[in-house]
Amino acid sequence: MAAPPQENQQDTGVRIGTPAGRWILLTTVLGSSMALLDSTVVNVALPRIGRELDADLAALQWTVNAYTVTLAGLILLGGALGDRFGRRKIFVIGVIWFAVASLLCGIAPNAPALVAARALQGIGGALLTPGSLSLIQASFHPDDRGKAVGLWSGFGGVGAAVGPFVGGWLVDGPGWRWVFLLNVPLALLCAPIALRHVPESKDGRKHARGFDVLGAALGALALALVTYALIEAGSGTLIVAGTAVAGVVAGIAFVYVERKRADPMMPLDIFASRQFTAVNLVTLCVYAAFGGFFFLAALQLQVVSGYSALGAGTALLPTTALMLLLSARSGDLARRIGPRIPLTVGPLLCAAGMLLMLRVGTDASYVLDVLPALLVLGLGMVTLVAPLTATVLASVDNSRAGLASGINNAAARAAGLIAVAALPLAAGMGSEAYRSANAFDDAFTRAMPLCAAVLVVGAIVAFTTVRRPPSDCRRPECKTHGNVTAPPLEGAQGAPLQGRGELRDQPQRTRTRGTTSQEGSGGAAPSDAHPDAG
Repeated sequence: MAAPPQENQQDTGVRIGTPAGRWILLTTVLGSSMALLDSTVVNVALPRIGRELDADLAALQWTVNAYTVTLAGLILLGGALGDRFGRRKIFVIGVIWFAVASLLCGIAPNAPALVAARALQGIGGALLTPGSLSLIQASFHPDDRGKAVGLWSGFGGVGAAVGPFVGGWLVDGPGWRWVFLLNVPLALLCAPIALRHVPESKDGRKHARGFDVLGAALGALALALVTYALIEAGSGTLIVAGTAVAGVVAGIAFVYVERKRADPMMPLDIFASRQFTAVNLVTLCVYAAFGGFFFLAALQLQVVSGYSALGAGTALLPTTALMLLLSARSGDLARRIGPRIPLTVGPLLCAAGMLLMLRVGTDASYVLDVLPALLVLGLGMVTLVAPLTATVLASVDNSRAGLASGINNAAARAAGLIAVAALPLAAGMGSEAYRSANAFDDAFTRAMPLCAAVLVVGAIVAFTTVRRPPSDCRRPECKTHGNVTAPPLEGAQGAPLQGRGELRDQPQRTRTRGTTSQEGSGGAAPSDAHPDAG
């Protein structure tokens, strides 16, 4: 069912206080929350999944990583598909795809079937995650766009905060399968609302050679092969060694394809900015540590400390709660003092929090042992996440802000993916370790200093490379953030408004750091259209 025509919208866009604006916000929040909930609640369900499906630790690692492989590898392509074929269309396809994959997860008879369904879920997530933000930016009036993005990110942060709690309640109640099945009714609500109330929009540009499907496939393949090699490295077989080599070859091929293509998914020249490269190195360090920590912490609380799934999910709430409450203030502070100090101090605080987790053992007190560690960790995350995003956006031309944010988001997810695969290996965690409290506690004790060391490396990189950005650079619109698995996505600020089903293909003047240039509508982000958004 097509959206009803709105003549006034062609010239002004949707206002946030209108019924149309509220429908768009509801749709995008529902869609993004589906993917966000799954990325935060599955860790809490892992012990129960392992017991019911008789799965070893490798299967639990793949339950997390199969989703992240396809999401990280395809998220940039998902955004491009929406720009070309219609953002609403690709968003709805992503919602339906995600729901079907969630249903397959919920009825999976064994671990291999669950892992395969999780990989399919990641494809759906790569379609709907960037689509939810681009729908907002293409639909709302420029004066309301920053507020709409802020509300979207804020409600998404609330979803991230309550996700582990809801997941724990479902696991202890109706069962772990409902962690996935819950997405089906959400999709049945979201898709019809999108088709009825959300206007369609497209990018009018003509791409030189179509989509970079080969680049996306090679990127995802490299991640999958390297992940497999790390998870199975303990077996020491020739197959594992061959897989590792093939993963490296696929990664080299990905770089080669991206360098040669006229219209690549990830233009390598964006890394010519030293600041952009440096901040992405910091991103790799901090989100590798976060990915490994949250994977193991949920298991530690249940396997070693005897928490229920609900108790473990509730115990982890302080980190996201602090991010929700303080991330906007952290961004304001970084704008005044520059990003270097927050990006140095933040990882060090996170490292201290992870070392404090060494006190969490068989008889751990939540108030005396668990909570202090999570409060310190949460304060560290608050300190670094908002400045990280702001510095990424400030390090590139305004017209490439959406691309830069997408690359940074994909890098964070890839870092978490590799950490979940490599950390159990580095900590000497056996395939059945999660079935034994003593064995898992010993491995956890070895893993936390490794996570802390990676964070210290990130702090050193930040201190030695990050510099204060120009005063007139692009500022983040997503001030409130609660996702612990990746930094917030930011889109093309000031995107042209849609008219008669697609975005107008008119030139936009873009002011970037004191210079003026002509940019086509696709991906342009005119700072003078909305200089103080977010």
